[in-house]
Amino acid sequence: MVRVRIAPSPTGAIHIGLARSALYNFLFARQNNGKFILRIEDTDPTRSTKESVEAIMEGFKWLSLYWDEGPYFQSQRFPIYQEYAKKLLKEGKAYYCYCSEERLQAERERALQEKRSWQYDRHCLYLSNEEKERLEREGVPRTIRFLVPQERNVVFEDIIHGRIERSGRDIEDFIILRADGTPTYNFACVVDDALMEITHVIRAVEHISNTFKQILLYEALNFKIPFFAHLPLILGKDGKKLSKRHGAVSIMEYKKMGILPEALINYLALLGWSPGGDLEIFSLEEAIRLFRLEKVKKANAIFDFQKLEWMNSEYIKRSDNKRLLIGVKEFLEDKNIPYEQEKEEKLLEIIQLNKDRSRNLCELALNMAIYLKEEIDYDKEAIEKYLDEKGKESLKELLSVYEVLSLFNKETAEKALRELANSKNKKPAEYIHPLRVALTGKLVGPPIFDVANIMGKDLVIKRIKKALMLGLEKNS
Repeated sequence: MVRVRIAPSPTGAIHIGLARSALYNFLFARQNNGKFILRIEDTDPTRSTKESVEAIMEGFKWLSLYWDEGPYFQSQRFPIYQEYAKKLLKEGKAYYCYCSEERLQAERERALQEKRSWQYDRHCLYLSNEEKERLEREGVPRTIRFLVPQERNVVFEDIIHGRIERSGRDIEDFIILRADGTPTYNFACVVDDALMEITHVIRAVEHISNTFKQILLYEALNFKIPFFAHLPLILGKDGKKLSKRHGAVSIMEYKKMGILPEALINYLALLGWSPGGDLEIFSLEEAIRLFRLEKVKKANAIFDFQKLEWMNSEYIKRSDNKRLLIGVKEFLEDKNIPYEQEKEEKLLEIIQLNKDRSRNLCELALNMAIYLKEEIDYDKEAIEKYLDEKGKESLKELLSVYEVLSLFNKETAEKALRELANSKNKKPAEYIHPLRVALTGKLVGPPIFDVANIMGKDLVIKRIKKALMLGLEKNS
């Protein structure tokens, strides 16, 4: 059975790269009727927080990336790692290192001055028994280093990158257990992946250098080596590592922007992979069916926030209005935009009229505000262009017609306006443009008679009168 995992460190919220890795693992597991496992790599208590663990789980749930097993916590598994470290010591595949950080730093600085690369010099490997006994008596802190077999090359076949090879001489004897008994990343990762029977390790390309070390550990512990697939980097449009200047980094920041989770999942899927053809919009279920791990590109992926916004707008257009209403309420409340819960039908009508013009739920809430708030903001340009004396005169004429209109709806409002224009020998646009500014405060928007119909006669009359006052203030 295929078994994959996502193993974040709880030092912050989920970022774009981690979410993409989780998604590809999830798709691969579901496609192969396998298991998707969540493991929390919290071996560093100084950086790991309970809040980060909760944020990680909340983020995965928001993206609908539900795990089948876990979460497992490495901090609860220290005795297991220590047992395997002792096994390597007993078999002569690891050794105690008593070197102080001061000595190691001095060696690094010397290498830097001599313009050569530095590796641990195996100082403690060659200590005599007497020296080791003395250091033990003195209680000198000790780590455990893995004894790298330097006479051979380490080779693996990456599902994405193909054959990758490195000389054992380029790998230093790395620490597997710190002086305080906690495991290092590479050691804990190998032990857990083996014991959890992980078949495929799908992770970021930055981990390739770790893979060589991990393969040596798998072999030393007689564990079965999994398949590896290293995903391309995600860069900004400027070709630099993704950071806050390219947009949000945390997944939950996108939620706060009003990005729909299904749109973000769709976009993340395309950061390194394509289903082929012109297909860009697809559901999570379709992605499970179409995804091919071996088709993931080697080249770095480019994160384009504008493309994500476009994709999100497409999802908003296609979304059920009731689903959008559930999502947009949070944004209405956040912006103090009043709405009456019991008038759901009206809210759904407002959403239907405005969702084609909204790139995110935040914009949808702002577009809905003109129907729900008593007072609206007016664009300066809109006032100057259409609430001049001529526009004000047209609004006055239209107001007198609308005030006596007994049945007010989309059809009657439009018919009355066009008949007025005809009787005054004017173009309908001479009324429509000032009316749009009066009702919405903007130059553009949804069809104006649909807007008037949803607002109702009372609000339309009130807005026209308010706009006439603005016009008078401007010309006074």
